[in-house]
Order: sequence, then C-alpha cells, then structure tokens
Amino acid sequence: MTARPGPVAPERATTLRPALVLIGVLLIATNLRAAITSLGPILGLVQADQGLSSVAASVLVSVPLVAFAGCSPIAPKVAAKLGLERSLGAAVLLLAIGILLRSTPPQLLLWTGTALLGVAIAILNVLLPALVKRDFPTRIGPITGTYTAVQSGVAAIAAGVAVPLAGQQAGGWRLSLGVWAGLALIALGVFLPQLRRSAAAPALARTTGAARPWTNGLAWQVTLFMGLQSLAFYVLVTWLSSIEQAAGISSVTAGFHQLLFNLCGLVGSLVSSMLIHRLPDQRPVAITGSLLLTAALTGLLVAPGIAVLWAVFAGLAGGTTLALALSLFGLRTKDYSDAGALSGMAQSAGYTFAALGPIVIGAIHDAASSWTPALGVLIALALVQTTFGALASRPKTIA
Repeated sequence: MTARPGPVAPERATTLRPALVLIGVLLIATNLRAAITSLGPILGLVQADQGLSSVAASVLVSVPLVAFAGCSPIAPKVAAKLGLERSLGAAVLLLAIGILLRSTPPQLLLWTGTALLGVAIAILNVLLPALVKRDFPTRIGPITGTYTAVQSGVAAIAAGVAVPLAGQQAGGWRLSLGVWAGLALIALGVFLPQLRRSAAAPALARTTGAARPWTNGLAWQVTLFMGLQSLAFYVLVTWLSSIEQAAGISSVTAGFHQLLFNLCGLVGSLVSSMLIHRLPDQRPVAITGSLLLTAALTGLLVAPGIAVLWAVFAGLAGGTTLALALSLFGLRTKDYSDAGALSGMAQSAGYTFAALGPIVIGAIHDAASSWTPALGVLIALALVQTTFGALASRPKTIA
C-alpha cells in the first residue's frame, strides 16, 4: 500500500478576505446553468433559423452534458498544473468565449461554442467543491447550498427571459444566447484578485486518495447518488411539460409548472444547506429529498390533474439532492485534493447518466406510445437513489 503523504500546505500566496472569496464563488455559480437553460425555450427558433433537424437539435442540447461527462475527470489534473484559482479563472474565460462563439455565424461556431462552454462548465462544476472544501472546511453545507441556490435562481431567470430577449427577428436568438457572456466576464473580473494566489496545487495529484477514488466503495455510493439525482433533474427539464400535456394540461400551464420546478429547486437548495451541518449525518436529507422525488413521479403517474403539486415536490427534491450531492464531495473526503478527485469522478459518471437519461426515457415513451412505462422506470430509479443517498450520507470519509 502506498503511504499517504502528510498534510499539504494551503496554496495561498496572499491572504484574501473570506467575503471576497465567497463573492467570487457565487458569481462563478451564476454561470453554471444559465448558458444551458437559456437554449431550451428558444430551441425552435435556432432550429428554424439554422435548418436543424429534430435529431440535430436534440444532439445540440446534449453536447454540454457529454462535455461534462468527458471532461470532469481531467479537471483535477488541470488544477494540479495551474492551481485552483487559475483553473477556475481560465474556465470562466473559456465559458465567455464559448457563449460568444455559439452566438456567431456560421453554423460551425454554434456547435464549437456549445462544446467549449460545456468543457468550461465541466471544469467549474468539479473545482468549485474543491475550493469550498479548502477555503470553507467548516461551512461546506451552507456555502454549497448557497451557490447551488444561486445557480438555480439564475438558471430560472435565464430560461424565463430567453424568449423576450430573442424577440421576433429571425436571428434574435443570437442576442438571447450571447448576452450571458457578459455575466461570465463580470464573474471573471471579480475573481481576478484571486488569480494572484500561488499555483502550488500539484498537491492535487500527489495524495493517494485523490489518485484512486474509482476503487473506493464510498466514492461509488456518492457517485451513484450524484448520477441518479442528475438523471432525474435533466429528464424532468426535458420531458415534464410533455408529460403534463399528454395528461391534458395546457402548454401555458405546463410552462408555468416548469418555472415552479426551477424556482422550488432554489428553495430546496437553501433548505438543504441549512440542514446539512445541523444534523449528526446527512441521511435524513438524502432520504427525504429522494422520497419527495418518488412522490412527485408517482403523482404524475396516478394523479396528473394536480401536477402543480408534483412540480413543486420535484423542484424541492432536485434542489435538496443537488446541494447535498455537491456537499458530499467535501464531507466524505479529508482534504481538498481528494474532494476534487471525487468531484471529477462523480460528475463524470453523473453527467453520463444525465446525458443518456432524457434519450432513454424518450425512447421508452416512443416505444410504448405512453408515459406510463417511462414514469415507472423513473420511480424505480428514484427508490434506488434513496438507497445510495442513504449510504453516501453516512458520517464516513474515504480512506
């Protein structure tokens, strides 16, 4: 067995006030979903303007998730070379570039920019929990819950203003998508003072635990919990309105329920953040959030007439379990290097599930010409999520 090195000195060249670090974290968090959720409401405009088939449009939506899955494992290696701050700063800059390219002719840049923003968000997703573990080790739950709530709130706003920003012009979708580059540049500007901190992060690659999370049982429990809650979220983002409309609910009402779903995710994140550190372990949060999801899916199946309630339940469940899953990267590890490695592993597998989930659930619906079998599969997966959430939330750390 390889001996584990002693504690690594913090990678600080300068001392920054915690409030400034927190503001930087929150501003980065505003960019984690806005570029993705702003596309869905105007996808039809993009499709019509660019002559994309339905299959091509679906692939365009999935490109960032594929990038999340493929790039998450390499994010800790990037941080090992550049340092956490410089890696985060570079990713935010790459995000701004990707957003601008996506909004610029010709069509090749639409695909190139979408792939680049996916790579950038993958790196940010993985490294933010490591930064929180390092700089706020006693406040992982509250800080993670807060930045998760921020990303959910901005995601809801981005989806809500996408159509008004696009207007009626043929190419109006370019402005609607491109405007979010400004938010990334603001985050980068506020984060710049942190780039002066030391790049002495090769420690991320030196610890034994960071090198081998893929062989650890607890790491797999965290990974499966992360993956299943991600799958549920992206399936509902993609298909909730269609499920409701198939049950006779109007498109306008279904759209309002989608907004409620996103807003309640914000509430769930905040509630989760308040509870995580006040309980002896996180099993009550994991089980409650997962059972809320189970109830929401069951309700959509047996009582779709009160879908507004199930949208609220699903939103609360999604926010609660996402905040917990991200917090577990720090809570189940001993140092920030291990947190980065676990984050990379869990998010790689998690977003693989997330990318496949909407496609597989849509295929089940098409094969059966009904949402009943698809909802049955989702209910079963929610129960599996409950089990792995409980296992991952025990007060243990990866050895």
